[in-house]
Amino acid sequence: MTTDKTTYKGTNTMIAGIVFGVITFWLFAQAMVNIVPAVQEDLGVNLTTLNIAISLTSLFSGMFIVVAGGLADRIGRKKITYLGLILSIIGSLALVLAQGAILLIIGRVLQGISAACIMPATIALMKAYFEGEERQRALSYWSIGSWGGSGVTSFAGGAIATYMGWEWIFIFSIIFAILSMWLIKEVPESKAETSGDFKFDFGGLAIFIVTMLAINIVITQGADLGWTSITTIVLSIVAIVGVILFVRYEKRVETTPLIDFKLFENKPYTGATISNFLLNAVAGTLIVANTYVQVGRGFTAFQSGMLSIGYLVAVLALIRVGEKIMQRVGARNPMIWGTLLTLVGVAVMGLTFLPGFIYTVTVFGGFILFGLGLGMYATPSTDTAVSAAPDSKVGEASGIYKMASSLGNAFGVAISATVYSAIVAYSSVHVAATAGIITNVIFAVLSLISIMTLVPKNVGETK
Repeated sequence: MTTDKTTYKGTNTMIAGIVFGVITFWLFAQAMVNIVPAVQEDLGVNLTTLNIAISLTSLFSGMFIVVAGGLADRIGRKKITYLGLILSIIGSLALVLAQGAILLIIGRVLQGISAACIMPATIALMKAYFEGEERQRALSYWSIGSWGGSGVTSFAGGAIATYMGWEWIFIFSIIFAILSMWLIKEVPESKAETSGDFKFDFGGLAIFIVTMLAINIVITQGADLGWTSITTIVLSIVAIVGVILFVRYEKRVETTPLIDFKLFENKPYTGATISNFLLNAVAGTLIVANTYVQVGRGFTAFQSGMLSIGYLVAVLALIRVGEKIMQRVGARNPMIWGTLLTLVGVAVMGLTFLPGFIYTVTVFGGFILFGLGLGMYATPSTDTAVSAAPDSKVGEASGIYKMASSLGNAFGVAISATVYSAIVAYSSVHVAATAGIITNVIFAVLSLISIMTLVPKNVGETK
């Protein structure tokens, strides 16, 4: 690390600045999902174009997050954070000024690249300038910014769009990005100690982008294209071949590979990353449960949203609790307990044979357990991934860890929705919902197994 680390220690101002930066994506950019009718009416774009614009942010974030994390290690974590914030401002401004599809799409692409820069670089800055319990506290607030932002986005985005106009969502995003830059201006630069010339892995990047593009299209568009269509089959083959080719290619790159697979020789890091992927896949529960209570139980969209409000409250309430438990007993136990709570919470939502009011209460309780579990898991898992990574690879390791979150969420939603749709065509909506929920229970069980197998006791313990 740079010598500045010996004199600079992380502050609450730095934490606030980073959290503001994180929510430019999780709160404001994500709000686009909840304001589709207003944007469509105002800009006059068709629904297909709007949906593509919405998905582009996650697509570009997923494609470039590992690249940005690796670059942060090499050229500076603060520089990449600032680059992400500047791109966020430009992307938000493009959306504010949009009169049609062109600026809308450009803005969403820039927001995706912005998120790819901000997420791994800010996590790496947290490790660089905080130690022990202070680092764990800082990562808890990072998690509150991401989990809390994504949870509040539907309410905040809806309220701003209704009472001020949807453009104000992105005006606020610009303000928060500027505040973030101002609050972290005193933070010294941090980057890895390197020797020799830096040679960017353009070959690895090309293979990675093609592979990620194929995977994302299959995940997000497979149902619309048809899972057995020629296009989906070809893209799936491209994805599989791309993964194999990428791994082989990267192992032959001696100096600066895009992804250093030696990171996965560290069991705690591997356990945190795999369990993170699988537990994020449990997000498929949200789409199945929300669809089922509306179609099968007659709930309105608003009632469905209120049913899951306990999830948001529970996530935010338990993030710092998970941190405190970790400091006393290590990361493994709260990761296991959090996953078990999530598993039970999801499982009870599959009890679709229960009568009306009892099922409503059960689902409400299930969402609370779901949130409690994820909240307890968040900081111990993130801290395990960060602390297990070598100082020279924190940005890259953080990028892979956060990419696992995004891919897990996308896989979980796509697979759960596919299971539900496939079964509802031949059976009742109740059976289909139960099957979709069981799929997510399996994800949670696999996550639990990965933690118990790979994460040793006392990782993350500071007392």
